[in-house]
Amino acid sequence: MLTNAQKAKENFKNGYNCAQSVFMTYAEKFGFDKNTALKLSSSFGGGMGRMREVCGAVSAMFMIAGLAKGYTENNNDEVKAKHYELIQNLAQKFKDKNGTIICRELLGLEKGENNSFVPTKRTEKYYQERPCENFVADACEIIDKYILND
Repeated sequence: MLTNAQKAKENFKNGYNCAQSVFMTYAEKFGFDKNTALKLSSSFGGGMGRMREVCGAVSAMFMIAGLAKGYTENNNDEVKAKHYELIQNLAQKFKDKNGTIICRELLGLEKGENNSFVPTKRTEKYYQERPCENFVADACEIIDKYILND
């Protein structure tokens, strides 16, 4: 049986973006069908619409945190603060492993470099050069350990 990290890596290798690869791994657990999960997370790939900002795997990790431990009260600052503390802790776990949560920094790009809205073709060379499958795996390991406690 595949781990969640392995499932997310397979999703990425099958052409899904980083956010989709992570979010789809957990979608069924939270009652989402595959198409809804893919649509919901589609905008976060490439560091949010390929702008190379927050890594899509991290964005999906935060979405899963919201589904698992999010708040619904609109005027409870204590509950909000507790959730935001969780999010900042998750971000720190990812940073501890990878140095940053910013897509362009993870990929070694300068600001504005390689952030065209046109996605890069998924070729064998692409997969050899891109560390993204490791980032989706890292996000899943953090989700399993610190959100779902699996």
